[in-house]
Amino acid sequence: MDDSEFLASYDPRAFPAVAVTVDVVALTIREGALHVLLVERGEQPHAGRWALPGGFIRPDEDLPEAAARELAEETGLAPRVHIEQLASYGAPGRDPRMRIVSVSYLAFAPRLPDPRAGSDAADAAWRRIDRLPELAFDHDRILGEGLERARAKLEYTPLATTFVDETFTITELRGVYETVWGVPLHAGNFHRKVLSVPGFVEGTGQTTESGGTRGGPRARLYRAGDARLLHPALLRPAREGEAG
Repeated sequence: MDDSEFLASYDPRAFPAVAVTVDVVALTIREGALHVLLVERGEQPHAGRWALPGGFIRPDEDLPEAAARELAEETGLAPRVHIEQLASYGAPGRDPRMRIVSVSYLAFAPRLPDPRAGSDAADAAWRRIDRLPELAFDHDRILGEGLERARAKLEYTPLATTFVDETFTITELRGVYETVWGVPLHAGNFHRKVLSVPGFVEGTGQTTESGGTRGGPRARLYRAGDARLLHPALLRPAREGEAG
């Protein structure tokens, strides 16, 4: 039997129906605090509760395309963010409608605008990580694992540079680490460590226009380098045994 004969006799209805969705953990830093993008569900199940943006994939699209589309449709945000796959979740009963497997994604970007609700979302908003309601479905678990992934990736990848503008100061970069990790870092030690990692950042030859509110010297501006992994890694203070 060749492929055409097999497909002609194949009946997908012989197997239990399983749907595939995508959910997006979108993170940004606003007013010095880490925020996640949430939508208020406008339809059942869990109408009125907050959840991660997401939805069912379409028959003609790949998973990353579905994640970007859902992010745009439910929040009005254009898919101009760094996005990567996080994990898959398929526990029976995680969704009351049917057996649904969700593929989750992480998205990062600096200074993202206020979202606007669309599609089947009643509202959309950036919410501080430390001031969240209980989320619908198993989204608390997905968010928690997304946060841990982001915090770990700051140690060994240049992920922090996706939270700042194209050019930035070392102080601004340190602010990303402090916000995502939730701990203060020694300014001098951090500066030394960043510049000791080959390819992490590169100087632009430019400085800030002023020295800040205290009138100090103007700060040097940097851009992301070409490193994909940080060696040596910038370990979290809890793992180093010191705050810095």
